[in-house]
Amino acid sequence: MPKRRNPAAVIESLVRMAGKIVDSTEAPEELLEEARVLYDQLPVEAEAELFRRLLDTMEVPAAEIGPVLDEAREALASDTPIRAEALATLRKRLTSRLHLLLEKMADSPGGLRLLIGLRSDILSAQRRGASGLEPFESEIADLLTAWFRHGFLSLEEITPRSPYQLIRYLKDRELVHPMVSLEEMGLRLGADRRCFGLFHCAMPDVPVVFIEVALTGGIPRSIDEIIGPAAKLPEEHPDTAVFYSINNTQNGLAGLGLGKVLVYRVTEILRRDNPDVKTYVTLSPIPGLWPRYLRPILEGRATNFGLTRTQIEEEFPAKSRELIVARAAARLGRTPASLADALLALLSSSEWFGDPALVRALRKPLTEIAYIHVAKERDARGRPLNPVANFHLSNGAIIPRRMVHFGANTTRRGLEDSCSLMASYVYSQRWFQALRRNLGL
Repeated sequence: MPKRRNPAAVIESLVRMAGKIVDSTEAPEELLEEARVLYDQLPVEAEAELFRRLLDTMEVPAAEIGPVLDEAREALASDTPIRAEALATLRKRLTSRLHLLLEKMADSPGGLRLLIGLRSDILSAQRRGASGLEPFESEIADLLTAWFRHGFLSLEEITPRSPYQLIRYLKDRELVHPMVSLEEMGLRLGADRRCFGLFHCAMPDVPVVFIEVALTGGIPRSIDEIIGPAAKLPEEHPDTAVFYSINNTQNGLAGLGLGKVLVYRVTEILRRDNPDVKTYVTLSPIPGLWPRYLRPILEGRATNFGLTRTQIEEEFPAKSRELIVARAAARLGRTPASLADALLALLSSSEWFGDPALVRALRKPLTEIAYIHVAKERDARGRPLNPVANFHLSNGAIIPRRMVHFGANTTRRGLEDSCSLMASYVYSQRWFQALRRNLGL
């Protein structure tokens, strides 16, 4: 068994190899492959240090920036031809070696996948608390955004006649509504169930993002109506298109707007093929509603949320409070100190949904709380707090109060993560026209 190398030594070797790749006058495929093998030996917890070292050693030295800017200022005071030449020189001299490294990676066979994986690792390091990596992540994101423009992307529909490997790939990467068998994937590819993927010309074998759509009569209020035992028979003339699952297959492409492009292109095809369809909505999960939002409030933790523990308790009328406290007392073997404590005791388990009286008492308050979460709560940057809400609302969709559905996902996962609630974000005809203009299509 080979001896495990010291992480510091691996980092130093990778930094030296990065410099060789930039300075190489020939195709650096062998160097890149050697670097990839070496990078795979680096422990996850040491990745952030490598990223910082690359930033420190491959950024434009601070001492060089001042003179370059002084030369540019002097040239800009001259006539037009010199001014244009000065700006071109300025851009060239302020291009970092890190940017040149990333460009060489992207231009090499398989290099685009390496870049995507590298950004995924940087994003993971940031989620673990690593700081100072924003310039590195931004540099890669800008390059990937250029590589994933419309001209490089193609939309394909996945059908029962698509290659087996592709259908299996989608089944394994369906994270919104996971599947156990390929037969389940087959049920999502019927005449009234459509699936589309966005493919990149440098990665033609797998989609970078895919979406599943149901054509229905009216807006479904439960995922069971689409993929569960309550699924309805195909409509002869469906009037609604429901986007019920969208999955990014490459973590390193998160946040680059590919989902928006996919939604637009799929909407364009559905409008063409189904002229009776006038309503375009989602049936979306509300991830983290219980563990990351409602539970911390009920526990009395310090949060930046607009909703408070007192406001939650005020959502429940007197009779509902009595029932909830009584049910919680039976469960705990003691009387809970407050309604919030009673709610904590009951909602911490998925068993509450088996009690019809309790379900009736919780329905309206939980629906209102979920609406506040997706429609009103904002993060420190003013964006919708819930990530799915942020995606759709920033795309131009709206979320009316009546489009928050209680009992929409009663699987164990749906109960434990979002207390059975889902949301329908509505995409209007005006949105479609505006997005068409914004995308230049």
